[in-house]
Amino acid sequence: MEQNDYRKNAYDMIYLTTCAVKGETPDKVRVDGMNLETLFEVCQKHILTACVAYALESADIHDHNFTQAKEKAIRKNILLDSERNKILNRLESEKIWYMPLKGAILKDWYPKLGMRQMSDNDILCDGDYRARIKEIMLDMGFTCEHYEKGNDDAYFKPPVCNFEMHNELFNSAHIGNLYDYYDDVKTRLIKNDSNEYGYHFRTEDFYIYITAHEYKHFSNGGTGVRSLVDTFIFLRRFGDSLDWDYISTELKKLDIVDYEKQNRVLAVKLFRCEKLTDEDKKLLDYYIFSGTYGTVENSIENNMKRYGQGSKLRYVLYRLFPPMNQIKSWYPFFYKHKWLIPVLWIYRPFRGIFKNGRKVKAELNALAKK
Repeated sequence: MEQNDYRKNAYDMIYLTTCAVKGETPDKVRVDGMNLETLFEVCQKHILTACVAYALESADIHDHNFTQAKEKAIRKNILLDSERNKILNRLESEKIWYMPLKGAILKDWYPKLGMRQMSDNDILCDGDYRARIKEIMLDMGFTCEHYEKGNDDAYFKPPVCNFEMHNELFNSAHIGNLYDYYDDVKTRLIKNDSNEYGYHFRTEDFYIYITAHEYKHFSNGGTGVRSLVDTFIFLRRFGDSLDWDYISTELKKLDIVDYEKQNRVLAVKLFRCEKLTDEDKKLLDYYIFSGTYGTVENSIENNMKRYGQGSKLRYVLYRLFPPMNQIKSWYPFFYKHKWLIPVLWIYRPFRGIFKNGRKVKAELNALAKK
C-alpha cells in the first residue's frame, strides 16, 4: 500500500475508533467512501479491528472480516480473563504476590467487551519465585515460550492464551531511568482488599507506568495508534481526579516529561476531533507508520542516534558487541561468566542467522537504506 493510501486509511481508522469509544454513529456518507479491505489491513496492524467493527456495525455495516475479528477479540478476552483468574488463584494458594498489568486493566475501561483487543496478558510476580512460577504454569497446561530472558517469561496455552509473567517491569537494557525507577517496584504498590497476595498501583502510578511502558516502545521501534487510544480512555475516566503535581514530579525522575506531554496532548486532540498542527501531524505519522509493535527502520534510526552517534559503523559495532547492561538482561549465563563473553560475540551472529534469519535480513536491508 502506498504511503498516502496507508495514511488515508489510518485516518479513517482513527475516525471510526473515535466514534466507537465515544458511542457515536459514524457518518454514513464518509463510511461509504472507505475501502474496507485496505482499512481492515491497517486496523490489523494497529490491533484496532474490533473497535472499528463496533463503529461500522453502529452504521449498519456488517463486513465479514471486521465482524469475525470482533468476535475473535471477544472470545479471546473471555478466555484470557478466565485463565488469568485461575493463575491468580494458584498464585494466591502458593503465597506468591502478583499484580495484573496494563491491558488486563485498561480493557475494562473501554465501552464494550473486546473493543480493546488483547495480544497477551502481563502479570508482575515475585521475582524470587521465578522457577516455581514456571513449574506452576507448566502444571496448568502451558508451554514455556522463553524463560530467564529479559524481564519476563512467556507461556502459551491453546487456543489463544498468551501470558507474560514479569519478574520486573523493566530490565537493565531498557532506555533511560526506567529500570532504576522501578527497581524496587513493590514499594510503590497497594495491597488489594479482596485477597491476600494481590497488589495494584494507585491511579496516578498506573498512568505513570503505562506512559513509561509506551515510551519504551516509542523510543525504540515505535508504537501504534492504540497506545493513544489507551491514553485517551484513561484520561477520560480519571483525568479530572488525578494529582498532576505528583505525576509531574515522578515523570521528571523518569526523564519522560516531554514525551508524556506530547503523547497526552496528541491523544486528547485526536479523539476530541480538535485541529492538529503540522507538528501534531508529523508526530501522528510516527504512530501511524510504526504499527503496534514498531518497525525495524525506527529501531535502527533511534539506536543509531542513541548508541551509534549517527554512524552506521558504530551502530554495527553496538549490535555485534552489546553493552554489559544488555548482556546482563538477555544473556544472564554470559553475564555470570564474564570470561566467556568473547564466545558470545561469536555465538550471537550465528544464532541470529539460523534462528532469526528473517529478522537479521530485514535489519540488514533497513540499515543498507540509511
